[in-house]
Amino acid sequence: MNPNKKQILLSNDDGILSPGLWAMAAELSRLGFVTVAAPREQHSGAGRSVPPWADGEIKPTILQIGDQEWTCYAVGGSPAQAVQYGVFAIMQQKPDLVVSGINYGENPGTDVTMSGTVGAAIEAASYGIPALCVSLELDNDDYLGYSRKTDFSTAAIFGRRFARILLEKQLPADVNVLNVNVPHDATPETPWRVTHLGRHGYFIPYAKKSDQPGDAPRIDAARAPHPDDLNDPTSDIGTFLKQRMVSVTPLSLDLTSRVDLSDLQRSFGTLD
Repeated sequence: MNPNKKQILLSNDDGILSPGLWAMAAELSRLGFVTVAAPREQHSGAGRSVPPWADGEIKPTILQIGDQEWTCYAVGGSPAQAVQYGVFAIMQQKPDLVVSGINYGENPGTDVTMSGTVGAAIEAASYGIPALCVSLELDNDDYLGYSRKTDFSTAAIFGRRFARILLEKQLPADVNVLNVNVPHDATPETPWRVTHLGRHGYFIPYAKKSDQPGDAPRIDAARAPHPDDLNDPTSDIGTFLKQRMVSVTPLSLDLTSRVDLSDLQRSFGTLD
């Protein structure tokens, strides 16, 4: 670790062997010293969970990233726990930035609370660390695979660009995380837009019956963007899915509804 360089902690939810993680590491190394601490196994859909049964093992792992060998850390835990171990057990100083990604698949709309990619960034933000999460739209349904056909190069470039902003600029107090979604056909010249989250779920759950008699159905999900989100050019879904631009959504840790609290209390009336 070079203490004179900006310190960047990189994690994800697809696991330590994800090519998306490697692509992001190589690009971020242009900005500072990158420490990689990622889940040992696939943890998509883990949100910000910190399961008590996780073993917390920290295993140094040598990976070939570009033309360099990197010592990365495989953590026995969720994405949020990987960030916890990265910040409090692996690094020798508080990182200047935490980046999560690049995720196999987009993370827009109200589904962001389920995303392990976003959950890792939120965990970092809860410690007052600037945080960025980057997700790449897929043109297939291989969300849980490690397809080498997926090209992360453009998403990595956008990740590096917004990482630089977070390292150099002081964002407004209510902006804790930047959630970046990159279209699968984007190029480095693709325009980008600051957006709001879509107001609906993007992946709609359904019960998938088992082929084996007597087995319980499995809950799966399918992409089903709501027309209101798709046709709203200011939403993340409308921006990356219909406008084919990179969406950049500022997220806040404050989940309080933006309503007049006094008016809401008066509307409840008197409680018995």
